[in-house]
Amino acid sequence: MNFNLNGKNINITEAIKEYVKEKISRIVKHNGQIMNMKITLSVNKNPSVKKNSIAEVVCFLNGSVIKIKEDAESMYAAIDLLADRLDRQVKNLKEKLIKSKTGESIRISTPELAEEVAEETEDPGSEEFLHNETVHIELDSNIP
Repeated sequence: MNFNLNGKNINITEAIKEYVKEKISRIVKHNGQIMNMKITLSVNKNPSVKKNSIAEVVCFLNGSVIKIKEDAESMYAAIDLLADRLDRQVKNLKEKLIKSKTGESIRISTPELAEEVAEETEDPGSEEFLHNETVHIELDSNIP
C-alpha cells in the first residue's frame, strides 16, 4: 500500500506522522485491498474560524474511491474524526461487497408487501395445476 502524507500551512512532525500511521494501520487491518492513500493535513489561518485544523483523505481501494474531509479545533482531533469515519466507510464497503457476492435478497420495506409475499408463499398445495402436455413434431427432411 502506498501512503502519502502532505501538509498545507503546517509542518508535519514525527509525532503527527506516527499518530497518523497508528490510526491508518487499524483501518488497513479491516480491508487489505487498500492500494493507495493520500492524506492532506492543513491549517486555516483565519482567526474567525473555530475549527481551523483540516484532515482530508483520498483512499483508493480495488475498484472504489473514498474521499473524506474532517475539521476540528486541533489536528489530533481532526485525525481521530477522519480515522473513525474512514473505518466505518471501509467496513460498510466491505460488507456491501460480501452481500453482493452471497446474493442476499433485498428486504421488503413496506408491511403490505411483506404480507402479500407471505400469503403467496404460505400454502404451496393451493396452486392450480394447468394442463401439461408434451407434443412431438416430426420434421420432413425434404424441406430445404
